[in-house]
Amino acid sequence: MLTHIDQQGNVKMVDVTDKAVTDRAATASGKISMQPETLRLITGGQVPKGNVLETARIAGAMAAKRASDLIPMCHPLGITGIDLRFEIENASIVATAMVRVPGRTGVEMEALTAVSVALLTIYDMCKAVDRSMVIGEICLLHKSGGQSGTYVRGGSNSQ
Repeated sequence: MLTHIDQQGNVKMVDVTDKAVTDRAATASGKISMQPETLRLITGGQVPKGNVLETARIAGAMAAKRASDLIPMCHPLGITGIDLRFEIENASIVATAMVRVPGRTGVEMEALTAVSVALLTIYDMCKAVDRSMVIGEICLLHKSGGQSGTYVRGGSNSQ
C-alpha cells in the first residue's frame, strides 16, 4: 500500500499524529570512487579546498537535519544523533551515516540524505583534480523502531 497517495491518487503527507513515539534509528551508506592520486590528496590533507572528510561530515549532518526541506513528503524531525563515518577502500571512500530520533516516523530519509550530501561534498571539493569520480551504491543498511520493526539489508526481511 502506498501511504503517500490518497484514494483519488493525490499525493499527501502521511498523518503520523496517532502513532506512538518510539526510538528510531537508520543506517545508510554510499561510495565515491576516484583516481588513486585523488584519494592520496584527500588522505594527505593536500586538497586545496581544505579538509575534505571533515567538511563532508559537517555537510552530511547539516543535510540530515534538512531532509524535510528537500523531500516533499518527508516529516521534519528533531534528530537527536548523527554519526557519519568514512572508510577508505582501494580507490574509493565509503560513507556511512547512522541517524537517531525519538519520534513517530523513521529516519531512513535523513540517513540517506546525509550520505548523499557527504559524497556530493567530496566530489565538489575534489572536482578540480578529478572529474571522473563516480558516486553510487547509496542504500539503507538498517532501520529500527516503529510499527514495521527492524529492517536489515540482506536479511530475511529485505525486499
